[in-house]
Amino acid sequence: MGCGTSVATETQVMKLEADEAVKAPSPALTMKAAVLIQRWYRRYMARLEMRRRYTWNIFQSIEYAGEQDQLQLSSFFSFMLDNFTQLNENGPDLISQLLDPVVDPWLERETCYNLISVPETYTGPRISFPLSVSDTSILLSAFKEQQILHARYVLQLLYETKKLLKQMPNITHFSTSYTKEITICGDLHGRLDDLLLIFYKNGLPSAETPYVFNGDFVDRGKKSVEVVILLFAYLLLYPDYMHLNRGNHEDHIMNLRYGFTKEVMQKYKTHGREILQLFQDVFSLLPIATVIDGKILIVHGGISDQTDLDFLSCIERRKVKSALRFPRRSLEQLDISQSCKHGKRMRSTDSSRPNSSRSYKSQGTPNPRKKRCRLNRQDSAASSSSSSSSSSSSSLCSPQTPSCLSPRPLPSTPSMPHGVLNVPFLDSMSSIPLPSPPQHEQEWKQIVDILWSDPKTQEGCNPNTFRGGGCYFGPDITQRLLVQHGLQLIIRSHECKQEGYELCHGGKVITIFSASNYYEEGSNRGAYIKLGRELVPRFYQYQVSRTTRRLTLTQRVRAAEGSALRALKEKLFAHRSELVAGFQQYDQTGTGSVSVSEWAQVLETVLRLDLPWRTLRPHLAHLAPDGCVEYQSCFENVGPGVSLPQVTPNLAETLFRYRTDIEIIFNIIDKDHSGLISIEEFRHTWRLFSAHLGVAIDDRAIDDLARSIDFNKDGSIDFTEFLEAFRVVHKLDNKDSQLQEKMGKGRYS
Repeated sequence: MGCGTSVATETQVMKLEADEAVKAPSPALTMKAAVLIQRWYRRYMARLEMRRRYTWNIFQSIEYAGEQDQLQLSSFFSFMLDNFTQLNENGPDLISQLLDPVVDPWLERETCYNLISVPETYTGPRISFPLSVSDTSILLSAFKEQQILHARYVLQLLYETKKLLKQMPNITHFSTSYTKEITICGDLHGRLDDLLLIFYKNGLPSAETPYVFNGDFVDRGKKSVEVVILLFAYLLLYPDYMHLNRGNHEDHIMNLRYGFTKEVMQKYKTHGREILQLFQDVFSLLPIATVIDGKILIVHGGISDQTDLDFLSCIERRKVKSALRFPRRSLEQLDISQSCKHGKRMRSTDSSRPNSSRSYKSQGTPNPRKKRCRLNRQDSAASSSSSSSSSSSSSLCSPQTPSCLSPRPLPSTPSMPHGVLNVPFLDSMSSIPLPSPPQHEQEWKQIVDILWSDPKTQEGCNPNTFRGGGCYFGPDITQRLLVQHGLQLIIRSHECKQEGYELCHGGKVITIFSASNYYEEGSNRGAYIKLGRELVPRFYQYQVSRTTRRLTLTQRVRAAEGSALRALKEKLFAHRSELVAGFQQYDQTGTGSVSVSEWAQVLETVLRLDLPWRTLRPHLAHLAPDGCVEYQSCFENVGPGVSLPQVTPNLAETLFRYRTDIEIIFNIIDKDHSGLISIEEFRHTWRLFSAHLGVAIDDRAIDDLARSIDFNKDGSIDFTEFLEAFRVVHKLDNKDSQLQEKMGKGRYS
């Protein structure tokens, strides 16, 4: 038995070895398989990277379009306040409180916060002044536990911060001789988790761990109040080792659109208005730049061809409470500048625009952005720029006159001398000298450039048409400023980067961005810079993660891509009538389809988002059997949140498109921030909005609209109801959620 079993086993082993020898691939076959797998993986990663890039472009284009809208609305407010004493009864009075708010006399008392009592029932953090390390530790622990600091402590902290900032210069200087390393952080945008992670990884602010935070502490995120309170607390605790630069979002008009105002009013319903007014003062007192060892300049946005650090050191920065508050211009000056633009437009070209800005070919499609006046900043100042004080390249959206709608200006020609205005006279050009702009206007322009500008790869300095404010500055502009002031590096923020940082201009300009997951969970990393005495920057990346760790790379890209495409489809829906009109110009026979190139051309002409439309086409529209695009399919998966049968389609679409602008006007009129306004106040809202757009709607249409969105029929408009009525809904998302609900019910029934 034993021998027989042994023989049988040996036979089986021999057969297995023979089979394995037959199955074993040759080295050549193994190599070929490896090459195929490698090619497949590379193609897969290339497609994934392509999706990441166009997702990023969608998010960024929509973000910058929103900033343009804000600048245009602010310019409208400024123009109406400066030039009209009456607009349909009390129009300017409604916006004067936003642009030139009257300070509450109660706030003028230095100890007004002592009049606010902290009840015994208050369970949040309690702090005392002057602040100690234990007080900042208490704040850190409380904010981690989602607690809110009492209004009394907030007001006192803001008063103490205001007193300290008044003593600080416009440009602060810091030396590495007193410390081993300096940490520089970029935009936080209300992301408390990012700030806490930086403190955890790098250490809390102290004499041994100094910090520079480079602006944009607030807006967009949900914890802006907590972020800015912590930063101000550490500034009071370590004024020599904690430096805060002002960003373009440290601006009370920007705060109205991007969330900080709303957050303050929700968290502090009793003393919210007083807190906001103090924040406005404190923001205007923040330094605008920091210089390390006389070699590294840290500013939030960038520079222009006219940036002068010596001039910036001498201005009264607190006068510029908002970079969006335009210097007062008269109607006569605006008329001169508009005629100047017309003459220049006939004789200039657009060859100097950077390739990162958009070039558009008009196809006759109506475009709402073309209805809004945009003056070059040289023009908005009546073209009164001098070579020593104002930039011929920087720009901001200009005021719109209700009676005159001027098209977009082109940049001035390089040959045009500074301080000279070329005016068309008969069939020739006549040159006239220009007066120097007033001091406050020069200060405003310089601060706008510092807060809003972006670098570009091309030489020169051009209007920042992508954002609508500041300028694009090239490597030559950077080199000129560095040489002029003996610097070797510029560190700036202001732009979200996928890796949290980016180098350009031959390494002479560094962008640092510290808010991870800025657009969507997993969309980007955050980063900060550490500088030692050798002044060599070292980058540290991170990403706050609650769910992304459980997702694969493909899942993260898919999630971000889906969010971006939903936002883009909302844009398409909001411009539906214009897009359809543009498509129909190519579809003369009414087939319902156009070529892919025509489809892409119409989208770019109307939306002006500078996106790869051909690549995005499979996600946005269907193809007909002949390869043409069925353009109505762009809108089939989105629709209004609530049916509004009494509202005309054109009016409804306009309200979808300018929903945020109306929200801002609504909040201006809603003085007590109750969230409710009367029908009459709603009429005033619409009159301002109509003047902003240059359209006329009669009161009956407004009343019909008001009745349509007054769902509970209480005679007042609840803004929550209003937003719900003009919300874009994705039908596919609803179908998916309904399907999941049905499956869940069936599973447990």
